[in-house]
Amino acid sequence: MSDLFFGSPAAWFTVPAIVGTLFFSLRLALMFVGGADTGMDADLDFDIDVDVDIDTDAGDSSEAFKVLSLQSIAAFMMGFGWGGLGGLRGTGWSLTMSAAFGVAAGAGMVWLLGKMLEAIYRLQSSGNIQITQALDREGTVYNAIPAHGQGKGRIRLVIDDRERFYKAITDGEALASHHRVRVLRINDDNSVTVERA
Repeated sequence: MSDLFFGSPAAWFTVPAIVGTLFFSLRLALMFVGGADTGMDADLDFDIDVDVDIDTDAGDSSEAFKVLSLQSIAAFMMGFGWGGLGGLRGTGWSLTMSAAFGVAAGAGMVWLLGKMLEAIYRLQSSGNIQITQALDREGTVYNAIPAHGQGKGRIRLVIDDRERFYKAITDGEALASHHRVRVLRINDDNSVTVERA
């Protein structure tokens, strides 16, 4: 069995395949649990008194989307190794043909990784709602609003299926709780001016 993977020419493919697969799996797992962004340090102490310090700090999460990232290098090694080994042992191709197939498989893995990360990136959304989105929307008075700008109350709006509360004033008569209102303008202090709807 070891001759299948570590025989004379096969070792050129097996070693990158195993190293790439292990490193790629580790980085992918850390990325999904958030460890790639936390700056975790792991100290491993072996019986032969070798200290290995692994720094998994990836900095900004956008590094995962760079073309020459550690994930893409590991994906290439994984594709090259397993593709070349499959070509060499599975089909009986020559070392040169297997290496060419390994390079193509590695490039395919990098392309596939790029598409996967692009799809993951598109899943991100911002929970921020700009106050300008409140303009011309209708909502309800949450805390009574005094008349003629004499003080501030609060209104409740639903924007993009999310409930938001804003401080509000009115230029007209006082507005009691639960009245329907419409936002007329956004004020400099991030409050809104409303009128009865």
